[in-house]
Amino acid sequence: MEHTTIAVSREVKAQIMEFGNKGETYSEILTRLIESARQRQLHDLLMSKENTISLEEARSALDKKWPRSK
Repeated sequence: MEHTTIAVSREVKAQIMEFGNKGETYSEILTRLIESARQRQLHDLLMSKENTISLEEARSALDKKWPRSK
């Protein structure tokens, strides 16, 4: 894999190091943090209550649209 250099402040470098484990490279730390952020985004998306209705509301709407025979 080809490597590149990115400029970060000493403060950011220290913060990255706080997330690292002994012997981990910056690339490994950042890769792990990015994967964690992706998983969190997916979790937040799937668990969002925005544009959703409760099961009770959905059942009620279905019963109104397609009443069940009794």
